Amino acid sequence: MLFNKKKRLQYLGFNDIWFMIIGIIILSFVTDYIFSNSFQKYPLRWAIISWSASLFFATCDWLIMREVLIRLRKGYPELKDSTKRNLLFFVAIVTTVITVDIFGGLFLEWAFGLTYSFEWRSKVIVPVILISTMTMAIYEAIYFYLKLKKSIREEEEAKRAIVQAQLDALRNQAQPHFLFNTLNTLRDIIDQNPKEDAKEFVDKIADVYRFILESGNAHLIPLRDELKFAKSYIHIQKERFGENLWVRWDLPEIAMAQMIVPMSLQLLLENAIKHNVISKSRPLSIQVKYIEGRLVVTNALQAKSTQLPSTKLGLQNIKRRYALISEEAVHVQNNGKHFVVSLPLLTLAEQNVS
Repeated sequence: MLFNKKKRLQYLGFNDIWFMIIGIIILSFVTDYIFSNSFQKYPLRWAIISWSASLFFATCDWLIMREVLIRLRKGYPELKDSTKRNLLFFVAIVTTVITVDIFGGLFLEWAFGLTYSFEWRSKVIVPVILISTMTMAIYEAIYFYLKLKKSIREEEEAKRAIVQAQLDALRNQAQPHFLFNTLNTLRDIIDQNPKEDAKEFVDKIADVYRFILESGNAHLIPLRDELKFAKSYIHIQKERFGENLWVRWDLPEIAMAQMIVPMSLQLLLENAIKHNVISKSRPLSIQVKYIEGRLVVTNALQAKSTQLPSTKLGLQNIKRRYALISEEAVHVQNNGKHFVVSLPLLTLAEQNVS
């Protein structure tokens, strides 16, 4: 584990080689200064020998505690296990310091003829335990921070994955909805117009579907592109309704680069055409304009006495897609005379899904 970088990163959270080397050296000097002050009391040669004893104890303590820490993290890796892991680690620190001090002292007594006094050493052990605990706490703080950061990142990734799946489902829902209504329109054209008109209509539908395919998996597209699509759709509808359908476009150039949910404008136009009477005596007028950063679509209410089959997905689909992408809401107003829908125009930075 000491020389395995991958394992160090896995269980410690960072490559601790230099932290360990520098930490052991600093810890040895600190303990020597507190308890012996060798470099002030003795000549350099004896001071180095005395400090070497502190270095020996510090190295043994650090390596053993580090190994115990790694084993505890293998057994209790999660943030929820932190309390149990830290309690066990503190017990291990106390045990390690006492054990290393006793056996290390006996070794020095045997090797150098020094007298090991447990009574005197016991006064040293408590501060060493405190210093060791504070030092090892750095490991735990770094590990906790990295685990917390990873947990937050995984939670955000999970949220994004859920939102992504919801958006994909809604986008896939919108396309069959468009096909459903387009086929209803085609059926009416076949019933009322010559075969050539139906052929031309199918060709224009192909152009519209080319846009749907080209928009791919985008959650937002420039208003300029959506407007081109919407105008193509209106052009198709005017083949059916002629001068009985009017759309007034009041959109400044400044709005064209702003972003909109794909097919949202087209769905609003489709709903207006589908649910209202359009005839020579009662032409339908739709206004599309830009007001304070929003795209506002307004149509007169002239409801049909009989309604075509409906999937009831259009407006709800738009609302849900905007709710997933942005905090800006879709506003809907029905005052009995006009039906008004206001869509927020966004920037890429404003969307919640990257």
